[in-house]
Amino acid sequence: MTRRRTPRTSVIRLTTGQAARTLRHPYSLHPPVLALDFGATSVLITTSGPVTVDDLKFARQLAREAALFVLSLERRFGQADSHAVAA
Repeated sequence: MTRRRTPRTSVIRLTTGQAARTLRHPYSLHPPVLALDFGATSVLITTSGPVTVDDLKFARQLAREAALFVLSLERRFGQADSHAVAA
């Protein structure tokens, strides 16, 4: 992971649980939207215009960090039990 170049001015913490889910909204004429729903709060991730190389870099970084997050949870929860939870 790279170091931040600008200091954080705020942090929003959204915790997972029964109400948390992710949704992908593909559109044929507009960039796709990734929705992270946490009950009454939603975070929508999309591009600000036509897809750029920077958008692809961010999406790949997001996918990589999400995959590492899953691995961390599996280690914490127990590898054998994690597959039963995901099913």
